[in-house]
Amino acid sequence: MGVRKRQSAEKRKEAQRNVAFAKLHNVPTSPRKMRLVADMVRGKEVFHALGLLKFSNKEAAQRVEKLLRSAIANWEAKNERKAESGELCVSTIFVDCAPMLKRLRPAPQGRGYRIRKRSNHVTIIVDTIDNAK
Repeated sequence: MGVRKRQSAEKRKEAQRNVAFAKLHNVPTSPRKMRLVADMVRGKEVFHALGLLKFSNKEAAQRVEKLLRSAIANWEAKNERKAESGELCVSTIFVDCAPMLKRLRPAPQGRGYRIRKRSNHVTIIVDTIDNAK
């Protein structure tokens, strides 16, 4: 069984070497708010997506914009050339829940209400438009 697991892990690692991606961990906003921004750029061409994020008035858009720039830079480093307009697209973007900070807020009559401060993880995968189709 150990050999089979090792072989499947090697296969996964080999597939990851050809993919340009960027991850952002423990972002202190709720996943629901971040998913609104992620849905805005999913499947778009990267420079069009950067324009959408730059002029969006959501706070989470700034973080996703920086992450998208990082994913583009990773693609450029792996392919050893600059990204041109109309060449790359955001093939995959997803938002996962991260650990919650649980706090207590004083409430009337000696009670305490629980506050859940949510956070999330964001992953962006950038690919050429030919491969994405």
